[in-house]
Amino acid sequence: MVYPLDYFQHRKDCKRKQDERASKIATLPKPYLYPLSPEERTLLGKPIAELVQDVHKQVTNPVDILRAYGKVAIKAQEKTNCVTEILFPEAEKWCEKGIDMKGPLAGIPVSLKDSIAVGGFDVTVGYSCNVGKPYPTDGPMVRMLKDAGAVPFVKTNLPVTLLSFESTNDVWGQCKNPHNTKYSPGGSTGGEGALLAFGGSRIGIGSDVAGSVRAPAHFSGCYSLRCSTGRWPKMGMNTSMPGQEGIPSVFSPMARTLDDLVYFSRSFIKMKPWKYDHSVHPLAWREEIEQEYKEKKTLKIGVLRTDGVVDPSPACARALQQTVDALEKDGHEVFDISPPLPPYDALLIASQLLNADGCKTYRSFFRTGEWEDLGAAQMTFYSSLPSPIRYLHYLYVRYVKRDPVWASLLRGFGAKSAFEQWKLVAKREAYKARWHEWWEKEMEGMDVFLTPPNATPAVPHGGMKEAVSSCLYTFLFNLLDYTCGIIPVTHVDKDLDMLPSNFKLGRLNGVAKGAYVHYDAEKMHGLPVAVQVVGKRLEEEKVLAVMERVEGALDAHGGKYQLLEVE
Repeated sequence: MVYPLDYFQHRKDCKRKQDERASKIATLPKPYLYPLSPEERTLLGKPIAELVQDVHKQVTNPVDILRAYGKVAIKAQEKTNCVTEILFPEAEKWCEKGIDMKGPLAGIPVSLKDSIAVGGFDVTVGYSCNVGKPYPTDGPMVRMLKDAGAVPFVKTNLPVTLLSFESTNDVWGQCKNPHNTKYSPGGSTGGEGALLAFGGSRIGIGSDVAGSVRAPAHFSGCYSLRCSTGRWPKMGMNTSMPGQEGIPSVFSPMARTLDDLVYFSRSFIKMKPWKYDHSVHPLAWREEIEQEYKEKKTLKIGVLRTDGVVDPSPACARALQQTVDALEKDGHEVFDISPPLPPYDALLIASQLLNADGCKTYRSFFRTGEWEDLGAAQMTFYSSLPSPIRYLHYLYVRYVKRDPVWASLLRGFGAKSAFEQWKLVAKREAYKARWHEWWEKEMEGMDVFLTPPNATPAVPHGGMKEAVSSCLYTFLFNLLDYTCGIIPVTHVDKDLDMLPSNFKLGRLNGVAKGAYVHYDAEKMHGLPVAVQVVGKRLEEEKVLAVMERVEGALDAHGGKYQLLEVE
């Protein structure tokens, strides 16, 4: 289609989806329009393990659970614009037929990132070119959820391109943080983060290629687990970068509470996902590992306080120290660690692998006039520069502005030949091998280590234009393929988390400037701040068990995170 017809079709399809959503909300069955009853508030307060038992015993009707969460999801939508597709009427029918109400997730509403395929619905991924193309059948993930008894009931917002810690697109609009609507809820699974933090869902599924289930949990105040590749299904999805395997995207769970995250992850893997999706390793849930780390008297926990590129902001450093203090008071062995190789090397390798096509693939889905995420637009700009111009710019930043960190990062952008990409893959594998050797031999006995999830709390809307490269606290572990969990710890305090009086933005490298230009403790007051628990590859059982120990220590010493109350 040629401009201007392409542009008009784009606007028409965006309006169509937004009108569909508005119409579906306006015409919901009456039970969804009534205020929450005391009985529904009781349901909302129950962990999913208890709700499943009630459904199994036929004490609770799954439709009642669905309607309670549906009501709150609509309130969350009104405040944050976190919802894309509304599945409530269909979900009620699935409760009657098509879902196994004897399964380990019986009757539990589950929210899904918009990129996950549900039969009969579009999978737009925020691109208007995907409007009006519903998937004919459920993808493996959704089939498996239904077999487990879970009830898909809503899909959630994300950024076009899927390469941002914001969640905005022309099709669905801008998603907002439930704590402060001037800020992002995170990305790319930002709609999930906002919905879970608000209380409109208890469990959800997102995807993570550079921090996309972890940044939303940190920004919005919920829990998430970045699984290693092969532990969760990846088929039956739509994406902005089909075929990109340099840094594989992984689908992973998110939840409102840690208890629910653990129960959900355990139940899901016990469903043998490898029978639904060829990409999943036939690795059963290892009860003995989970139990070992629940019972181990003294944990050995390392602390990586900085990625060496962007030091954590006062709020994030305080959350990390608060966690360290609680663990030490609980009798655990906690010690600072230094990485075996500079994390910055991982940023160089991972950013080039992720954009080895010169950003052409995610750009190929845009229509004329379609809005592009501001952070992704920066990557597009540098990738599209002719090589001589990019090199001259590198020289200017490196030797005139004296910023080797930013200069080297920019120099590596641009499309790669197969020869160049293979060399990057070799560097990636050598990097992973060195970390493996370090943990096995030099850090022998270390169970996990802690890091901040990001240098700062949530960015304001549009903030990823400058902060696009400030993602190493999560991106590092995508390259390493480590299992990571996010635990919210505290909230930004305008008095405790101010920058020091001698702080000078101009002294920072270009990546750090992009992060700190938006840091303002007074404006950010009340935003969530989390900590990241890092284990080795395929250590989901251990990481979840240690997360429970960490939160137990925080709770015992007066520091457990306070969730937003359901409105």
